[in-house]
Amino acid sequence: MKSALIISTYNWPEALELVLKSVLNQSVLPDEVIIADDGSTGETKKLIEAFQQNFPVPLKHVWHEDTGFTKSVILNKAVAKASGEYIIQIDGDCIIHKHFVKDHLEFISPNTFLYGSRVNIQESHLSSLFTKQQVEFNAFSKGIKKRTRALYIPFLSALYKKKHEVSRKYRGCNTSYFKSDFFAINGYDERFEGWGREDSELAWRFYNKGLSSRRLRYRGILYHIFHVEKSKEQLAQNNEIEEHTIKEKLTWCENGVNKYLNEEK
Repeated sequence: MKSALIISTYNWPEALELVLKSVLNQSVLPDEVIIADDGSTGETKKLIEAFQQNFPVPLKHVWHEDTGFTKSVILNKAVAKASGEYIIQIDGDCIIHKHFVKDHLEFISPNTFLYGSRVNIQESHLSSLFTKQQVEFNAFSKGIKKRTRALYIPFLSALYKKKHEVSRKYRGCNTSYFKSDFFAINGYDERFEGWGREDSELAWRFYNKGLSSRRLRYRGILYHIFHVEKSKEQLAQNNEIEEHTIKEKLTWCENGVNKYLNEEK
């Protein structure tokens, strides 16, 4: 089964560089990597072009004009461009464990979406991180918080079974799903603007469609680079969209990915 790793980004090429280096460090590579770029400037484009010269799998750059925080839109466009049947999704400020892709692929299961752990890299470690171009971490590394999330113990992950639920631990920065399941619920709701709830609302529609979720505890680990939090001024409006989905048990959003499906990849 062909897989696509989708990396969302916006105007932080220094972080994206480390993320792409961590992709190159994978024990198992995806079949393609797609950068879902929410309107970054030319510096990000130059970085991606430099990596494209020697990247071992196709590295695509899906970009649209900067009209504000429209992550749901660019993710829809990126998934629509994917040739892989299975989507692994991360953010462009998340350095992935060397077995990250392998872990997600090994746990693929019908009617199931996956989510893994996120370990936070502290602000005090940023200077060292970028100077050393560090892309390998473990539970004992300097500069991280919540070290138990960084424990890589594959045999213990078997204790975490799939469940028909939406976990509060679900994060869109570390998730994977069948592209066909994504299309079946019309992908991300593009009414979401600004920070918050686009990922969990997607998970609720997966759940309402009958999918189960599985947590990749002790596997599927990534390391989130500290940054100042985004503005949450749209959060109340976004909460309303999600709450309506939960209350009405919606499986479909009207303003979603389907409009891009006939475009040439």
